[in-house]
Amino acid sequence: MKSIINIRFATLSIAVIGMFAIGCKKSFLEENPVSNLTTDVYYKTEAGFEDLVKACYPLLRNIYQSRQLVLNGTDIFAPGGYGDPKFSTAPANAGALHQYDAGMNASLGDLQALWTLLYAELGRVNTAISRSEDITTMDEALKAARVSEARFLRALVLFYLVQQWGDVPMPLTETQSASKEAIRVPSADVYSQIISDLVDAESKLPDVASHYGRVTKGAARFLLSRVYLTRGWNFNNALGGSNADFTLALQYADKIIDAYPLAANYKDLFPVRSENPLNQYTGAQNDKNPEIVFAVQYNPDIITNKTDAAFGQDAAGGNNLHSVFGGNGEGFPGTKGRTSDYNRSQPIYPLGPAIFRMYDPAIDSRYDHNFLEVGYALQDVKDFKPLPLVNPNLKIDINAGDTVVYFRPWNDPATALDERGVDMGGSRKYSVINGDEWGGGYNIIDGVGASGFPSGEPNMWKFWQPNIPYGDAGGTFDEVIFRSAEAYLIAAEAIVKGATGGKLGGAEVYYNKVLDRALGTNAGLDPQCAAFPENIQSLDAVSYRATAGNISIDMILDERARELLGEYVRWYDLKRTGKLIERVLKYNPWAAKSNSIKEIHYLRPIPQNEIDLSFPAMSQNTGY
Repeated sequence: MKSIINIRFATLSIAVIGMFAIGCKKSFLEENPVSNLTTDVYYKTEAGFEDLVKACYPLLRNIYQSRQLVLNGTDIFAPGGYGDPKFSTAPANAGALHQYDAGMNASLGDLQALWTLLYAELGRVNTAISRSEDITTMDEALKAARVSEARFLRALVLFYLVQQWGDVPMPLTETQSASKEAIRVPSADVYSQIISDLVDAESKLPDVASHYGRVTKGAARFLLSRVYLTRGWNFNNALGGSNADFTLALQYADKIIDAYPLAANYKDLFPVRSENPLNQYTGAQNDKNPEIVFAVQYNPDIITNKTDAAFGQDAAGGNNLHSVFGGNGEGFPGTKGRTSDYNRSQPIYPLGPAIFRMYDPAIDSRYDHNFLEVGYALQDVKDFKPLPLVNPNLKIDINAGDTVVYFRPWNDPATALDERGVDMGGSRKYSVINGDEWGGGYNIIDGVGASGFPSGEPNMWKFWQPNIPYGDAGGTFDEVIFRSAEAYLIAAEAIVKGATGGKLGGAEVYYNKVLDRALGTNAGLDPQCAAFPENIQSLDAVSYRATAGNISIDMILDERARELLGEYVRWYDLKRTGKLIERVLKYNPWAAKSNSIKEIHYLRPIPQNEIDLSFPAMSQNTGY
């Protein structure tokens, strides 16, 4: 079990004493007090301060499981299903985060949820930083490192706050009394504070943490590279940025590249598993890799493998990455129902039609790892009806382990009848679904699936972890937040924006390092993606290998989509580069249908509850 997992319980030391006392006899409570210890006394001790800093980590689980404002409504996440706008059936409401309609307003619950989590974490780290002044018995170097962990975490949450909402309140000391004052600080000042915290933390943090999972010097450097890159773009000329920031972003990215070598294979960064549940991998999971700079920690202990109960983010406990991206093995013929074989996959962050077409399915290993292309029967099925609506007399037998669905690569559709399943008039005893039939358009009659085989699209399989209890979470694998592959792409972007002095050369060199790792034995070849990912009918293709002459911000954003799919970055990427409106309208069919996204959506509305509670009332972002 990882050493940092139990940290949220330590900060509640007094509450824990109270809980144990409740179960004791009344006479014990009256006559035998256990301790006169208070938090004020305890936090002045070395042990107490250590626990206080540890308590700043667990809320990261809640924050990173609150992905709605980071993934949804972007160019690569959008609902499909029977109401997909590209089909003739009446469209359902895809939600304000995807459509950017009138529902994108200050009362939206997802806004309040992330705001509350980020400010709760800010309160915790501010308490640790403020209380550090009272510690006099601790080794100064150790104390400085612990304070630097808290300052890094403060910079991290402030960075998320300022990107989402722009000018935001920025308390920097422990809150010890109630106050309605909430003064919004200019974004440029927030960025100055972020950089100040990170530069100070970088100078005092160790290269290797005393316990795996703590913040290190590398984490501070990585975040500095991303912060400088973002400030360099200088959104609305409000961040205090300049072109010099791009060179700083490059310099810090190079430091990460030097210290954190890429994993040999893309798949090495994620859970080990087989696509066929009947031959499932049952060995140990390895979630530590030299490429990983910082990750949110989980562990196999069912009691401590939970998010912070105070926020109710995830009652099931554990990492939920494997269960929230959609695609569903429960619908396969021969399913066993609710088992861990395919587990549960809720379409909370559903993939849009474009992302599949950004990969070369033949030679880019990320396509095979990220998507489940073949579904298998888990048990025998006799007299299965592949066409229950149009030909109920047609029956086939399915054996456990048989293929029941095959999603053809987008660029290699089945064209001959003998390549199709019996449900489409072919001879194969499984469903063969072409790329232009994904997303709910396959074999539909009057809005009902005419095929007994599943439709939809390939399961998003990137984070899937075997052998965990069926449910919405339960994962034990650490969630990667920073890894050096992204540092290569940060460097490439910075160079495109004018940074100089890259250790590896031009932007295309950095970009192709990530690409060639994904290509493996095909390194150096020209992978082919769809020339028009938004057009599911088109088979036109184009290379996505970078050259000095073709590398661009859009090319880098495409590569970030391929490499960092489902990781906590996408909305921030589009916001930073000023590409949000352009790419959302191009690739997100729901946003294109509503055509409501506009400049105001580069900032989120301040949650109305926060405005109502503040005095004098906080101002709202323009346009809301």
